[in-house]
Amino acid sequence: MGIISVDLFITLDGVYQAPGGPEEDLSDGFELGGWQGAYFDDESGKAISAGIERMDALLLGRRTYDIFASYWPHQGANNPIATKFNAIDKFVVSRSLTDPSWAGTTVLSELSEVAALKEKYTDIHVVGSGDLARSLLREQIADRLNLYLYPLTLGSGKRLFAEGTGVPAAFHVAQPPVAFPKGSIALTYERAGLPVTGFDMGAA
Repeated sequence: MGIISVDLFITLDGVYQAPGGPEEDLSDGFELGGWQGAYFDDESGKAISAGIERMDALLLGRRTYDIFASYWPHQGANNPIATKFNAIDKFVVSRSLTDPSWAGTTVLSELSEVAALKEKYTDIHVVGSGDLARSLLREQIADRLNLYLYPLTLGSGKRLFAEGTGVPAAFHVAQPPVAFPKGSIALTYERAGLPVTGFDMGAA
């Protein structure tokens, strides 16, 4: 049985975004695109690349899929990320997409179809795709969170758990955290049932 991992670059105040430039995402008046660049270092780059290399399927929401499909197929063969993304099977959850342009893409029209992917693949990754990620977490379909946490707050932007979108859930550390030279931290969590409330001082 495989697992579904959600990979996100996220700030201390929960804002997530792809590692692009200033024009990466200007929706809702967001003007701070490209914030990840100042914290990039060789060590974090190698960790991110290693995670990509491990995946054997890519699962995306429609918005992220359109961005990826317009970019990665047109990168050179010497780009290892492009080579990986273009080679593996890709799935996009969408009720409107009928003719995907990116070779190797399958459209899933319902969220309920996602869980069956675990029967065929070992390491399925959701990259970006915040709306899809929230839905998978809400429905308890996603198994793991791979978060790259960055030491800054932005005050605005798309948040992984916006008000009213999260559900109660506990997580445990699946791998030791890794701190990188410029301040980002890799955090890996897996589901651990429901939150335990209350605290027994006598048991501490």
